[in-house]
Amino acid sequence: MSLSGKTLFITGASRGIGREIALRAALDGANVVIASKSAEAHPKLPGTIFSVAEEVEAAGGRALPLQLDVRDETAVGAAMDRAAEHFGGIDALVNNAGAIRLMGVEHLVPKRFDLMYQINTRAVMVCSQAALPYLKRSGGGHILNLSPPLSLSSRWFAQHAPYTVTKYGMSMLTLGMSDEFEKYGISVNSLWPKTIIATAAIEFELGGRQAFKRARTPAIMADAAHAILSSSNRHVTGRLLIDEELLAEQGQTEFGQYRYDPQGGPLTPDLFVD
Repeated sequence: MSLSGKTLFITGASRGIGREIALRAALDGANVVIASKSAEAHPKLPGTIFSVAEEVEAAGGRALPLQLDVRDETAVGAAMDRAAEHFGGIDALVNNAGAIRLMGVEHLVPKRFDLMYQINTRAVMVCSQAALPYLKRSGGGHILNLSPPLSLSSRWFAQHAPYTVTKYGMSMLTLGMSDEFEKYGISVNSLWPKTIIATAAIEFELGGRQAFKRARTPAIMADAAHAILSSSNRHVTGRLLIDEELLAEQGQTEFGQYRYDPQGGPLTPDLFVD
């Protein structure tokens, strides 16, 4: 189970879970395309495509940093072409870029819904479409969407239905593309954390850094993503997976190493996890 020599195109890879997936792949000697809008450092959000590229290469991988707005389908197509030309192809697409605002319908500004829809749901279609010609040639390509299991429980709609709709759209595309791309031998899956992960999304939308005490690090998502992306022959496809559950299927029994704060309280379940 190695990604040595494989090329991964990861959106939103300048920080958080995307960065961690990139670094995990780099340990195998993978080629990693770090595609994100963050080309310059932000005072509150450390990490850029260039700093992550340096980390990838230090970890043993090869890196190509590309500034990219996933809302722009022309730019997405050009980025895929450049990545494939640079590394000789694309073997996996990780749709990690995301936008979040946990508000109900009454007060959410429509422009914010447009942003979430474009970066969450629409970008999965746009990026998958642009990567498809290269994934077809890879001999067993992968698409991995960072999106949740589907639950119609009203608790996931009552307070933030607009966000839920855009994330569930990603998961529904997973199910559809898995069947649609079966003829090409491409695996398509979704991955979601069982507990909250210590990322900027949690810091600014779900309780601040104080919440990190009950969170896991992005490393658990990176290890789960690695297990999916290193599988072959559509052994894993069409599934809406939870990080801990997948790793348990792989035989892992210890998860304490993923805690952000070993002395923190009980872990907080993530959104959409019943």
